[in-house]
Amino acid sequence: MSPFSSKTQGTIWVYPEKNPFLFQHITTEFNIHPVAAQILISRGFIKTADIHEFLYAKLPNLYDPHLFPDMETAVTRVIAAIQQKQIILVYGDNDVDGMTAAALLTEFLKAIGASVYFHIPNRPNLQKSIAGEALEFAIKKHCSLMITVDCGITAAKEIQEVVSRGIDVIVTDHHEPTSKIPSCIATLNPKLINSTYPNRDLTGVGVAFKLAHAITNYLIEHDQLAPSIIDLKDYLDLVALGTIADMGALKGENRILVRYGLRQMKQVKRVGLAKLFLVSEVQTKDFSPMDIASKIAPRLNSLGRVADPNKGVELLLIKDSEEAEKLAKELDLYNIERQKIEKETAIDIEDFIFQNPEVLQDRAIVLASEKWHPGVIPIIAARIAKQYSRPILIIAIEKGIGKGSMRTIPEFPLVPVLKANKHLLINFGGHDYAAGLTIREENISAFKQQLIQEADRVLQEQDITPKLYLDAKVNFD
Repeated sequence: MSPFSSKTQGTIWVYPEKNPFLFQHITTEFNIHPVAAQILISRGFIKTADIHEFLYAKLPNLYDPHLFPDMETAVTRVIAAIQQKQIILVYGDNDVDGMTAAALLTEFLKAIGASVYFHIPNRPNLQKSIAGEALEFAIKKHCSLMITVDCGITAAKEIQEVVSRGIDVIVTDHHEPTSKIPSCIATLNPKLINSTYPNRDLTGVGVAFKLAHAITNYLIEHDQLAPSIIDLKDYLDLVALGTIADMGALKGENRILVRYGLRQMKQVKRVGLAKLFLVSEVQTKDFSPMDIASKIAPRLNSLGRVADPNKGVELLLIKDSEEAEKLAKELDLYNIERQKIEKETAIDIEDFIFQNPEVLQDRAIVLASEKWHPGVIPIIAARIAKQYSRPILIIAIEKGIGKGSMRTIPEFPLVPVLKANKHLLINFGGHDYAAGLTIREENISAFKQQLIQEADRVLQEQDITPKLYLDAKVNFD
């Protein structure tokens, strides 16, 4: 056990490390309260420049979008599509990050004269591959260019299928890549090995915003757009919403985007968002990031879990007040339905663990059933991973295919074990600490064995003991 930790009632309290020199420097240099200084140290801030950027986040400090290696190629292809009057499909993931990214690019591209459609698959009910569904929609709408948002980086095979049908693809994503990168026009992802973009923590909507930023720069530099026509700040409310909902790290560039995005949100320029605030009982002029995360985001996310996520994009783009109110109320009802399904599924899973305590003898938990709704298992997986402090995989099986959601603890990143066992999976995607997968029912047992075996090898007893990380000590005197 760390010298900076102790155990209290079954939970390890992890105390902050002391750095007297840095502590004194921060309190003096920035004239802030000692507790605030210790919190900054506990959160890993050691450089003066990083602390200054955190405390005084300013728009001019945003990074140049052309630091993405493929950005110039992506911009050139989008401009060509507009000039040649080709139809563009914006294809997004079904969570709030994907919805906001799709709304942002759709609105932006239309503003600069593009012919564009958006589409988000209903993943829980999807009966064909993502590529097959995307290809079907693109062909139906006669699209020549598909831009993925918040998805695509782990779908090399599927994207090749789209490309083989004569449709160019630009992938914009922020999830962890596999060893096989999609072969397409351009791939924008800050986590690529060859990426020189400084902010690896951008969310999907953040990457979409960077593409819009680069296109705007190009058009202005080539006298094809007056600077007064497009104000990129108008899109920052969407960036803030998606970043908060996706639990993007609120530091560095993300903090700048969210800070100014919340200011933009308070101007209430999106009628759909205003109506959603109303049904969520959130004050549009006085709200916090917690209100976004706990009240606004769940209602939008409910669409991707139990309904049609395209309605979320529609709500973010809608102009008619009456239609916006109707759609916002519909989202509220879907959220109630989602809560009901989630509660029933959670009770069933918790009962199973209670009746089968032997599952807790392993340092990873794998559960699968045909009774569970695939749309709600990500929420439950996150809760159980935290409750039992170990990696968990919950799989909802339908017609021989399992759709799984994985959550974990800091000591056990998921991507390595997913890559090592990709031969057992149909596909997978996500981050080190939250991932999703699709698997054939007959392979679940083998994957379960591999996951538990690796967790038992890597994790120690103290790793699976719940922890409370303390930022600072406050004396009440």
